Amino acid sequence: MKNLKNWDDNTWLSSKKYIKDFCAFVENKKKLKKDTKILDIGCGRARIISRLAAKYNFKVRPTGIDIIKHKNLDNNIKFINISALKFLKRTRKFDLILIKQAIHLMSKKNQTILLKLCKNSLSDKGKLLIFSLKTKNNQIPVFKLFKKKLNISLKKDEKIFLNIKKILKNVKISNFDFKVSLKRSDYIKMIKKRYISCLLKMKQSEINSGADEIKLKYKNQIKFIDSLICITFTK
Repeated sequence: MKNLKNWDDNTWLSSKKYIKDFCAFVENKKKLKKDTKILDIGCGRARIISRLAAKYNFKVRPTGIDIIKHKNLDNNIKFINISALKFLKRTRKFDLILIKQAIHLMSKKNQTILLKLCKNSLSDKGKLLIFSLKTKNNQIPVFKLFKKKLNISLKKDEKIFLNIKKILKNVKISNFDFKVSLKRSDYIKMIKKRYISCLLKMKQSEINSGADEIKLKYKNQIKFIDSLICITFTK
């Protein structure tokens, strides 16, 4: 599994507006109560479940797991530095499981294992929400090599969606859309931090060249719609 550590480090994905809107989307999918038990797989800095915990003051702190341990996590969540497969092999039940832009980082074999473990780890009427980039008409700002690698990744995602539907059977598909407006200079910083998985294996020279392309291709203020597909499974 690839190590993606900067996706929520000073990006629009970590902004208060994004977290607020995303949490509202989640709340619309699953009614949350004080006794709701939540698991966030690939939680990063756990800002999503931390916001939910602050709002609902759950009896049991939401659990966030990730193979990368970040500093300064909020203490209203329980963070465990562990892989999802190891964690889910233990006996426990959750009312809501989130997998946000993480399943594509796993091999197909491990994706299948993960989905089955998640299904077994849901309580009665529990929900699994899987989020991934929208594969059609994606608006993420790109340079030439970035676009090439992103398109390859999105085609793989379409196969992943088919596998998810095959394993989970009855799923519902919806979209989460967020209007992004950020300075071009800030976006270039994100690129240099390799905020998205298709940048991870690029050479530094390719990243630098790509940053130069972004300077020429986009205006000082970059605006676009960040669209995610949400696959919902209810047990």
